[in-house]
Amino acid sequence: MFTFTLTFIRHGETQYNRDKLLQGQGVDTTLSETGVQQGEAVGRYLSDIKFCKVFVSNLQRAVQTAELILRNNIHCSGMEMFLEPLLRERGFGIAEGRHKQDLKNMANASGQSGRDYTPPGGETLDQVKLRFKNFLQVLFKQMLDMHGVSGQEISSVAQSANDGASSDISPSGLASDGLHGDSAHVLVVSHGAYIRVAIRHLVEDLKCGLPAGEKMSQLFSPCPNTGISRFVVTLSRTKSGPVLSAVHCLFTNRKDHLQNLPDPE
Repeated sequence: MFTFTLTFIRHGETQYNRDKLLQGQGVDTTLSETGVQQGEAVGRYLSDIKFCKVFVSNLQRAVQTAELILRNNIHCSGMEMFLEPLLRERGFGIAEGRHKQDLKNMANASGQSGRDYTPPGGETLDQVKLRFKNFLQVLFKQMLDMHGVSGQEISSVAQSANDGASSDISPSGLASDGLHGDSAHVLVVSHGAYIRVAIRHLVEDLKCGLPAGEKMSQLFSPCPNTGISRFVVTLSRTKSGPVLSAVHCLFTNRKDHLQNLPDPE
């Protein structure tokens, strides 16, 4: 078995975020000045973490955020990023570029909740989840191939996750929470709606272990710009390919690194 940590980060703020406009996939904007500051801040926060792989949505706002993170990292400056279309934001069809309230109004008019509604030309939540599931298969194969695993000893953190002993790996508030020794660490930079779907899949479908005392409302709350979520993942190799043995959530939507930034105007 092989264990690694998986750290998700949402991109920094764009002007569309500030104006509460939907970007989706069709609106490919860069970061605002505040978004650049957020990217620098999360990069400094994670500066001492040695990532072995970095996967990034190929939309500009995610790529720019990843570049800022790596530029501030003492181990990974200049590291190659893997631009992955499977990590792109949910497509919102005709609602892209319009105010979020317009999406709510469309949903109300159709008699559906905002979360369940898919605007014409947009992606359903199940379609986004399928993209994430496909990404996990790509990730799992690359991790096992990269490390040539055939019975590697599981770290103490992963073993706690397998045993369901969530209290043993409760986060302490440090950037290094869940990172032990020479374990492999993967960084994924993506988007708010996508990360929310990903976390729901990990928690609800894959039954991942949860932090002690964590409320579901916090787990599934909207991810802030450059918010950080981290999971411990354990894989097994089988003849048919990699299989997920265990996954444990350490924390979601952390934003400690933003505390000293000036409030957006």
